[in-house]
Amino acid sequence: MLPFYFLSLIVTAKAELLPGSCSFQDSLCDYTSDPDFLSWTLKPSGHFITVEERVQEHQGKAVLLGPDVDQQDWSCFRMVYQVTGSASLQVQKRTDGESFDQVLWTTQNPSDSWLIASIDLQNSNETSKIVIEGKLGAEEGSSVSIFEIKISDKYCIECDFEEDHLCGYINDRNRFMNWRVGRSNDSLNHGPGQYMYVDSTDIKSFQEVARLVSPITSVPMSGCLSFQYQHYHAGDHLFLLFSRDQAGQYQELWRADLLENNTMNWSPETRVWRPVQVDLKAPYPIELVFEETFNSPHGGYVILDDISFSPEFCDAGTEPVFDPSVANCDFESGYCQYVQTQTDSSLWRRVSVRPNIFTAGDHTTGAGSFLLANSRFRLLSGYVSRLFGPVMPANQKYCLKFFYSLQGLSGTDRVLAVYLYYGDGTKQEQIWTQNYKITNVWIAVELTIQSLKNAQVVFISTCKHFWSCSSVGLDDIKVTLGDCALLASSASALSRCDFEAGLCGFTQDNEGDSGDWMLARGPTPTSFTGPRGDHTTGVGHYLHIEASVMQAGHTARLVSSSLRGSRDTQCLQFFYHMYGSGIGQLSVYLQTGQESQDKLLWTSRGEQGISWLRAAVNYQFDQRHQIVFEATRGASARSDIAIDDVVFERGPCREYADDHIPHLHLSGNNNDIQEYETAGKELAGLKEKLRSRCSGRSADEGAAQHTSQT
Repeated sequence: MLPFYFLSLIVTAKAELLPGSCSFQDSLCDYTSDPDFLSWTLKPSGHFITVEERVQEHQGKAVLLGPDVDQQDWSCFRMVYQVTGSASLQVQKRTDGESFDQVLWTTQNPSDSWLIASIDLQNSNETSKIVIEGKLGAEEGSSVSIFEIKISDKYCIECDFEEDHLCGYINDRNRFMNWRVGRSNDSLNHGPGQYMYVDSTDIKSFQEVARLVSPITSVPMSGCLSFQYQHYHAGDHLFLLFSRDQAGQYQELWRADLLENNTMNWSPETRVWRPVQVDLKAPYPIELVFEETFNSPHGGYVILDDISFSPEFCDAGTEPVFDPSVANCDFESGYCQYVQTQTDSSLWRRVSVRPNIFTAGDHTTGAGSFLLANSRFRLLSGYVSRLFGPVMPANQKYCLKFFYSLQGLSGTDRVLAVYLYYGDGTKQEQIWTQNYKITNVWIAVELTIQSLKNAQVVFISTCKHFWSCSSVGLDDIKVTLGDCALLASSASALSRCDFEAGLCGFTQDNEGDSGDWMLARGPTPTSFTGPRGDHTTGVGHYLHIEASVMQAGHTARLVSSSLRGSRDTQCLQFFYHMYGSGIGQLSVYLQTGQESQDKLLWTSRGEQGISWLRAAVNYQFDQRHQIVFEATRGASARSDIAIDDVVFERGPCREYADDHIPHLHLSGNNNDIQEYETAGKELAGLKEKLRSRCSGRSADEGAAQHTSQT
């Protein structure tokens, strides 16, 4: 039986409660248990619902379906819950027309008491419903319980402290000094009410700190934060407001005026409420931290009440949140907002490669455009290629992600570096340099950037000596607000799978095939077939069939989890790799369970080159279904086929109007990089001749002799 630790819970809130709210006093209200999974059990004696017993050994999940919610205005979903053992709890949003639910919040942390989860629900014109998923896990005695759900018409960081759960605000406990709930007949509402206060009489030593922490914001938000406070003996204490991100980094937003700046009489008899307005920019999850520090045993007190938020900035002249998408570029339609200086000895050139077996294409599609430095193969040294991005405002956290590829004959290190350039003449700062030596593989780089001054990101490729130079490609630059590590930890979803954490719900069809899809990293075992690295990061995981352990004509089938279906068009996007002289066939099928044969959605046959290629498939089915990837082994062992980065999206695919069924005829030709490939082949022959002529001498000596002869 679940222990009951939550004391003095939930009183009536002033905010209007919306559909989906339930106290579970004697019913599940408008919530129902999904019959395909375990059932939630109502505990009338404790006024909560729980999942704590397995009905079948293979079942450990219970799904609670909420009523339809019309989110015309912003609202706050607040849930009182408890998780024990190895159980987990997840809140999702289900929208009509989408095959997968959107994960809003999740936890796997057990607790011996009731906790509060606060989730901001953005306004939307689409009707949706809340779906709550509880998993028991493998540990005996695991349980998931929910005491109450409230959906109110406000922001989660707003609070008047009238509710006993204090809107999810918590006291960051200090041994001696803490924020407490106060009650008065002269509150802001001119009647009996509650507020938060901290008093110097509690301190045991100077500079004790009391912190009151808000719920963490769950979606980007910016606007005007307002609150009221009063204090006594202002000169003997310090009252501040900070924002704190998930990495624990503080940023000061506001501090109370010192005594000499106060024009009011702050005696205990006066009790004047002082209003405050602060511009708040929260493009990624943050907490509000109200911090009080006393430096005198007679430091008085601080009272806080009536925290509210408006999506409009307090000052009409406040700069809006910087849109980092201006720094995004896949170079398919040009250089975007990236510029170069004509004084450099060599420029970044925009090039593209058709799928072929000699040269890797771009990262975006495998057949698109990317930037290339040192692409003309001239026997020169000492070149520098610089690429400047747009200016990024100071005092903000950015996550910079890009892909680079060594396109030369042999990989060398330190041919690409990233710097921060400051327009005030300050020396530029190096923040990264290339060290992988793998060629013809797109490697992902993620850098968290924070600067006290406005800065530009600069990509610099250098060549000190002809023999140590390698052409370097650059593609798919993306900048987002926040810390890279934190963004990566919150990006997982069933609708997207890069196979870095497993199969994401995909399973092997052991009855309908004669082979298996295998998880791999790096090159496949057989030479001259398969990818050299994955598409996601270049050094991560992908799925492939290993042709050397299969026979010609054998198939391997990978089946997705069950998808709900929609009356609207859906988009399936993925990357595939089909390199090798014996390549067979890769097909995608729609499996409905209503027909004897699966419906073919997409197929590709034969060798397609050494690049990862993007496929986009439009399909429509309004009932439950599954997607099947089927790879057929070709005539020889050089028939490895791979897939990576599978994505399901609502609506038609953005770049392909029709189903994409490619049948490429490889000739080794290309569109606007023919000079690059031809020069590369000629240079390969030249280097081989030089090596043979310079036998017994160093490469530097051979190059010097060749240069002098020339």
